[in-house]
Amino acid sequence: MAGKLFENNYGSWAVIVGSAEGLGEAFSTALAKRGINLIMIDNQADTLYALANKIEKDFKVETTKIHLDVSEPDAVTNIILEIQKVDCRLLIYNAAFSLIKPFVDLSEEELDKFVQVNAKAQLKLVQQFAKILIEKKQQGGILLMSSLAGLIGVQLVSSYAATKAFTWNLAEALYHELKPQGIDVLACIAGTTATPTFLKTKPAYGAIKPQIMTAEAVAESALQKLGRKALFIPGFSNRMNYFILTRLLPRRMAAAVANNAMLSMFKHKI
Repeated sequence: MAGKLFENNYGSWAVIVGSAEGLGEAFSTALAKRGINLIMIDNQADTLYALANKIEKDFKVETTKIHLDVSEPDAVTNIILEIQKVDCRLLIYNAAFSLIKPFVDLSEEELDKFVQVNAKAQLKLVQQFAKILIEKKQQGGILLMSSLAGLIGVQLVSSYAATKAFTWNLAEALYHELKPQGIDVLACIAGTTATPTFLKTKPAYGAIKPQIMTAEAVAESALQKLGRKALFIPGFSNRMNYFILTRLLPRRMAAAVANNAMLSMFKHKI
């Protein structure tokens, strides 16, 4: 979507939660290229400030930099205060807590963080953001990052997968509920993406290697699909695998295939 048309639909500012690295960096850059000013939120201060300064220099847009952990109790309130200062009508929720680790080895603190970052903060922020748009009678957009891991329960990422299933169900419901209010909602259900977080896990590939997309390709394709559908899986190979696992194979067999692949890639994490 061209810059001016994009701004007409979604305002001159966008807020990106989890904006400094990987997919967040890709979304920040893609929006800046469209001339959109950014409220950039991340828990990595140095990376956040460095990227924001680069974006301001390269694309001549404004940025508001907020060093914030969305698991903090007042995080959503602080974000909403910043949103209300400008013409911000696009929310991208990319923040995520993820670990590749046996479920029984997760600490209570880690379990809480899965819920707080991947579900609770997202849920509250989406509701507050939608309320602002509705009260002002403005159209806007909400883009939530999900994962193919949320489509089938997968070992070693059970809690992450469960929260990502929550995300795409939330987006699908809100796509229909908020559409009459002029608010576009999309869940981007990404497959394997070459982000720093994923690469640090050092996956071991066997005979079958998943399609690995760049963060830039995922972000750009998601922005192009916003307003056109509720759920979007970037990458032809990812969409084909989804079709095979959910339409052609029985659920039990599909789960076995997905779990065997995960175990093969991350056996060294056990």
